[in-house]
Amino acid sequence: MASATQSSPYKNRILAAVPQEDLDRFFSDLQPVSLAQRHVLYQVGAPFEYVYFLEAGVASVLTSMTTGSTIEVGMIGTEGVVGASALLGREVSTQHVVIQAPGAALRMKVAECRTAFEQSAAVRTLVLRFIAALLDLSAQTAACNRLHSIEQRCARWLLMARDRLHGDAMPMTHEFLATMLGVRRAGVTETVGELQRSGLIRNGRGEVTIVDGAGLEAAACECYRHDHERLMRLV
Repeated sequence: MASATQSSPYKNRILAAVPQEDLDRFFSDLQPVSLAQRHVLYQVGAPFEYVYFLEAGVASVLTSMTTGSTIEVGMIGTEGVVGASALLGREVSTQHVVIQAPGAALRMKVAECRTAFEQSAAVRTLVLRFIAALLDLSAQTAACNRLHSIEQRCARWLLMARDRLHGDAMPMTHEFLATMLGVRRAGVTETVGELQRSGLIRNGRGEVTIVDGAGLEAAACECYRHDHERLMRLV
C-alpha cells in the first residue's frame, strides 16, 4: 500500500490507496468534517448515515454494558474507516464510537460507500483488509484486558494512540482513560503517576506526553508489539 500512497492528497490510508479511476467514480462527493474530542459518531442502536475516513485524530470503539460501564474494544486512526460494518449490510450500530483525540475526516453517505464497496474490487480489498485487522485488534484487546496489569494495558494504550496520532502528546484526562480501559479512575491515577515517576510520561492538565518511548514499550505488554506490527502492515 505504501507505494500507492506516496503522491496521494489523502492522509487516510484507504483513500490514498484507491486507484484514481475509482476515486473519480465513487468518491467525488466526500465531505470534510472537523471532529472534536468526545464527539460521538455512532450510538448503540442508531442507524448508520455516514462512514468516516479519518484524516487526523483517533476514534475509539466502545462496548457498553447495561450498568453503564464501557470499555474500548477498538481504536481507529488514519489507517481505516469508521463505520465499516455498515458496508457489510448492518443498518444500525451495535457499538458506541467516540472521538478520542480531535481531528478531521472525510465522510460520505453509507449508501454511496456501499456502492463503491460492492462495485470496486480495490475498495473492497482495502476495506476488508482493515476490517480483518480491526477484528484481530478486538480479540487481542479481550485477552489483554483479562491477562495483563493496568500498568501494562495503560502503557500499551498510550503507545497505540501515539502511533495513530503520529506524535508523543495527546489530549487525555484520567477519567477518559479509565473509561477506555474499563477500570476505576483511582486505578488510572495511580498508574499514570507511577509511569510519570519512572520518567516514561509527563502528565499535564488534560494532556499526556510520552517522554521515553522505548521505556514505555518495555513497560507495555506483548499486545502492543502485535498491534504495532498490524498497523505497519496496513500503512
